[in-house]
Amino acid sequence: MLLATWNVNSIMARLPRLLEWLDATRPDVLCLQETKVADGAFPTAEVAALGYEVAANGSGRWNGVAILSRLGLEAVTAGFAGEPGFPEVEARAVSATCGRVRVWSIYVPNGRELEHPHYAYKLAWLAALRDALRSELGAGHQLAVCGDFNIAPSDEDVWDPAEFVGSTHVSVPERAALTELLDLGLTDVPPRALKGRPFSYWDYRAGMFHKGMGMRIDLVLLSRAPASRVTDAYIDREARKGTAPSDHAPVVVGFATES
Repeated sequence: MLLATWNVNSIMARLPRLLEWLDATRPDVLCLQETKVADGAFPTAEVAALGYEVAANGSGRWNGVAILSRLGLEAVTAGFAGEPGFPEVEARAVSATCGRVRVWSIYVPNGRELEHPHYAYKLAWLAALRDALRSELGAGHQLAVCGDFNIAPSDEDVWDPAEFVGSTHVSVPERAALTELLDLGLTDVPPRALKGRPFSYWDYRAGMFHKGMGMRIDLVLLSRAPASRVTDAYIDREARKGTAPSDHAPVVVGFATES
């Protein structure tokens, strides 16, 4: 299976780039985040022309997630049990069975600032996600949890740790919440980079992409069986170049599936 995840930062704004990338890369499954489109307005016909079925969870202007699959979509679920809201539940998770793998596309809350209520919401959301994933693993699923986690797992995953002191994305509670997900039996698949460090996000400001001032916050977490069969993992930095790109690049992971 060739599995990818990409925060597209508005699917309608990025649609030509997305279709070109899908046609060139041909992932079996692509998880999208920050689609910023209501379900009824999702460009289903355009991606269907390339052979993809769509499972989407979106409400309109903000957030939004989707799974595009060439392997079919079964047991599609928008959100998850116990998911907290801010104040209402947002479109931040969708899951489906694609072939033999249960795939989740997630967009973890940003957190904004350490003293902001959104930070407490982020931690509560991650705790609820942990409980939901524990149930999935308990049911015996092979699991792939993909998306924009808004957490840099370690200091190696930011361009300059000193610049992030006192900020979200790197705080001890956030990283502890990620560790608790991994402790369920998931592996953070380490991607390679063809140039520079393996970052997946670069802010639009001040040429940060060209200066290599990025972060690795887009992750693919695999349960034990698929993690043991990974054949390749990389960040497609080229997709961050050009006119009007997303501020994120796709993360692509290949692994052998059980026969």
